[in-house]
Amino acid sequence: MKRAQETPGTERTAAAGHALSLKLRTALVVGASIGAATMLYPAFAQDAEPIRIGASLPLTGNFSVSGEKHEQGYQLCVDLINEAGGVLGRKVELIISDNRSDTETAINQYERLINVENADIVFGTFSSKLTFPVSSVVERYGMIHPVPAGGALRIWEQGLKHAFYFQQNAAELVGTGLRGVLRDLVDEADRPQTAALVHADDFFANGIAAGFLGGKVEEPGKGVIADLAPGYLAELGIKVVMEERWPEEGFSDWLNLANSIKQANPDLVIGLTASAEEAVQLSRALQTLKVNPDVLYLSQGTQAEFLEGMGEASEGVIMHTSWHPEVPFKGELSGKAFSNQDFIAAFEEAYNYTPDEDSAIPFALCQGVEQAIRGTESTDNLKLSEWLHQRTIEDPIRTVLGPFSWDERGLPKDRTFLMAQWQDGELRFVYPTNEFEGVAELQFPKPQW
Repeated sequence: MKRAQETPGTERTAAAGHALSLKLRTALVVGASIGAATMLYPAFAQDAEPIRIGASLPLTGNFSVSGEKHEQGYQLCVDLINEAGGVLGRKVELIISDNRSDTETAINQYERLINVENADIVFGTFSSKLTFPVSSVVERYGMIHPVPAGGALRIWEQGLKHAFYFQQNAAELVGTGLRGVLRDLVDEADRPQTAALVHADDFFANGIAAGFLGGKVEEPGKGVIADLAPGYLAELGIKVVMEERWPEEGFSDWLNLANSIKQANPDLVIGLTASAEEAVQLSRALQTLKVNPDVLYLSQGTQAEFLEGMGEASEGVIMHTSWHPEVPFKGELSGKAFSNQDFIAAFEEAYNYTPDEDSAIPFALCQGVEQAIRGTESTDNLKLSEWLHQRTIEDPIRTVLGPFSWDERGLPKDRTFLMAQWQDGELRFVYPTNEFEGVAELQFPKPQW
């Protein structure tokens, strides 16, 4: 996506720089005034103020690939809402700031979005690292905080009243997916007996590791907030023969890490990376040294960037995912049915490539908030929060990620991640096996490099 030039860390309307092809989009301009926007969207009342939605995203820095895709997901949803006539007779204006993948910048930008830009609503940022400090800022102002990416339990055990997570589950519980694959799809006699677990020293990766290893989640000043013993690997009778973490930023010693894994000779390798780029680096190092476990599971790798980086060597790699193009979720947008397949078609028309979960998740979040605005006929954040908390499994929000209702912490009820595997250059979902049509057979063991 070509983006308009801007000074890093400054606010802008998120329509800037997009090569949009849907009706009316060619008329969007960077920093369009309210008056100009009224001319562009004549269906809106002349005196109606826009609904201003702000978000701080990592458009540069370590998380920039995912940050850009989150921007696209938000932008597409807002464009489609405006194209359908807006919400409550008002257009939606999206204001995006680049936090440069920096915590302090993200905090300052949400303060600015709320107090200076007068955002009616804010959307969440990418990564637990940024979401954790931002969550207390948004909560302090009594605003809803829909979160697209921030699953660490430390976030959700703070007692937040207005935060809602738009993925399937907390980071510490992600391992249930791999546990299900090994328990239900692999004969007991053939299951891995040993495992190497390596991961980034990152909020999300540390959380997933704690679930696999049966660790304790601690919050400074609060002590232990979750005891995950015995852990998913111990439940399966798998012995951990190696555990290592690498620094959150600047790590490049992938060959030495892969050599340590090779010396441990595990049947299962779990690589919990902070980005798709790290997933490629780790996988390439394993390939170079011919480390051939029966199962290679990564926490990142559903993105096209992983396939581009690995090519045929992606074959058989497993990862969890919130979204898959073949899953027939039925969502809603602007009061009408809007399915996963509708999302794919709209995204491809707007951006000329196929979306992945990094765009589908923020799109689903925007769907949910739009349903809340229509449901309450208001942008009052306390009313929106109450309405979202009132969703149930029987009466959920409906999105391209499936249905959502939340517990008192803001974590989704009764949702599990999909498990996917690269097969013949396609990302196929392999688990669960009893919810949807189109489930592929698990490729086990993984082909050798």
